[in-house]
Amino acid sequence: MTVSILLFLPIVAAILVLFFKNDFAKHAALFFSVAELALALSFVAGFVPDASVQYAIDVPWIPQVGVYFSAGIDGISMVMVLLTTVLVPLIILTTYQHQYKYAKAFYALILFMQAGLLTVFTALDGFLFYVGWEAALIPIYFICALWGGENRIRVNIKFFIYTFAGSLFMLLGIIYLYLQTGNKVYDIKAFYDVTLTLKQQSWVFWAFFIAFAIKMPIFPFHTWQPDTYTEAPSAGTMMLSGIMLKMGIYGVIRWLIPNVPAGFMQWQYLVLILSVVGIVYASIIAFKQKDGKRLVAYSSIAHVGLIAAGIFAWSLQGLQGAMIQMVSHGINVVGLFFIWDIISRRLNTRDTTLMGGIAKVAPKFSIAFLIIVLGTIALPLTNGFVGEFLLLKGVYNYTIVFAAVAGLTIIFGAVYMLRMYKHVMQGEVNELTATFTDIHGSEKLVLGIICALIIIIGVYPQPLLHLSEASVINLMNVVSAKFSAGKF
Repeated sequence: MTVSILLFLPIVAAILVLFFKNDFAKHAALFFSVAELALALSFVAGFVPDASVQYAIDVPWIPQVGVYFSAGIDGISMVMVLLTTVLVPLIILTTYQHQYKYAKAFYALILFMQAGLLTVFTALDGFLFYVGWEAALIPIYFICALWGGENRIRVNIKFFIYTFAGSLFMLLGIIYLYLQTGNKVYDIKAFYDVTLTLKQQSWVFWAFFIAFAIKMPIFPFHTWQPDTYTEAPSAGTMMLSGIMLKMGIYGVIRWLIPNVPAGFMQWQYLVLILSVVGIVYASIIAFKQKDGKRLVAYSSIAHVGLIAAGIFAWSLQGLQGAMIQMVSHGINVVGLFFIWDIISRRLNTRDTTLMGGIAKVAPKFSIAFLIIVLGTIALPLTNGFVGEFLLLKGVYNYTIVFAAVAGLTIIFGAVYMLRMYKHVMQGEVNELTATFTDIHGSEKLVLGIICALIIIIGVYPQPLLHLSEASVINLMNVVSAKFSAGKF
C-alpha cells in the first residue's frame, strides 16, 4: 500500500459528493473523511518511527521534463497527515447546524482541498509539491468567495493577490533549483545535493520564504489573515487556520532550510526578529478586539510567530516543539472558531461587550470553552504547554533576549483569552444571552473530541514526539552534512 491511495481517495470522494443531493452531501462527505482518517490510522499502525520514507510511490509523470509523481511519508509528514485527517471530519461535523446553498459543491471543495493539503505534506518532488500547494489554495478561494461574509469579495481579492504572488516566488525558486540539478529533475534529494553560492542561496531563500511567510503568516506578511479569517465561513476559517497555515511551516522545515542552509543562516537573525515582533504586535492588537472571531485570528498570528521563532532558532527542541505545536494549534484554533460559530449562530453577533452570563444557562458549553481556552494559553497538562515549552527552550538556546520577548505570548495570551472568556461566559445574564441554549448533538460531539485531544496530548505527548523525532534529527544531520561538505 502506498501513499497514493491517501491522496486520491479525497479526490474521488469530492467527485462522488457532487452527484448526491444537497441534504445528503454532508453525510457523504463525513463518511469519506472518516474513511480517510481510518486509512491514515492504518498507515500509523504500520509506520516505523525511524528516519526512512515509507509508503512511497515514485512513477514517471512528465518524464520529458524530469517530473515524477513522487510522494512518501516520514515522521514529519506523518504528524501532518494525522493532523489533516483528524481535523477534516471534525470540521465537516461543525457544519451540521448550517444550511448551505449548493451544499454539494461546498463539501466537494473541502474534500478536494484535503487532497491538496495531503499532497503538500507528502510530496517528494518539487513540481508535485507546487501542484499540491495550488490545489489546496484554489478550493478555499471559492469557499470564501461563495459562502463568506458581506465583504468577502474585497477580502478574497486581497487574499488571492497575497497568496498568488507568494506562489509565483516559490515557483521561481523551484525552477531555479531544478535547473541546477545535474539530471534536470525536481526530486527533493537532488535539490538537497545542489551546490549553490551564498548569493544564490540568499535569493532562493527569499523566493521560498516569502511564499511560506505569507501562508503562515508571520509579520509583516500577515495583513490578509484577520480579514480573511473573519469573512470566511466558519468551516473555511477552520480549514485555513487549523491546517492550511501549516503548509507554510512545513515548507520551511522540508523545502527551505535543507535546500539553502547558508541562506538560512544568513537571514536567520532577521526572521527571528520578525517572528518575535509579530508575537508582541499581534498580542497587543488582540487586546483591543471586540469581535471574538477576529481576536482568535490575531491570537493565531502570535502563536505561529512563536512556532517560526522556534524553527529558526534551529535546535532539536525547537523543531520538535514546532511539530507538536502545529498539532496543538490546529486542534485549539478549530475549537475556538467553532465556539464562535456556535455563539454567532445563537446570538447573531460576535461582539464580546454585548454578552455575559452564558455559563449560567449553558454549563456544558462553558466547560468545553474553558478547556479550549486553557489549552490555548498553554496551561500545564494541556496540549499547548508541551509545544510552547519546547519552542521557548529552543529560542532560549539561541538567545535569552528573544526567549524573554517570545515568552510574552503566554502572558499576553492568558490575559486576552481569559478576559474574553470572562466577558462572554461570566457575569449576569442579559436580554441577549438569556435564551442561549446549551450544546447538543454534533456540537457536543465535536467539542467533546477536541477537549479530549487537548487533555490526552497534554498529559501524554510522547507518541507524537516519538513519531517525528528520528526524522527531525535526520533533517538536522542533512543540513549539518551540507555545511561540512561545503555545498554553498
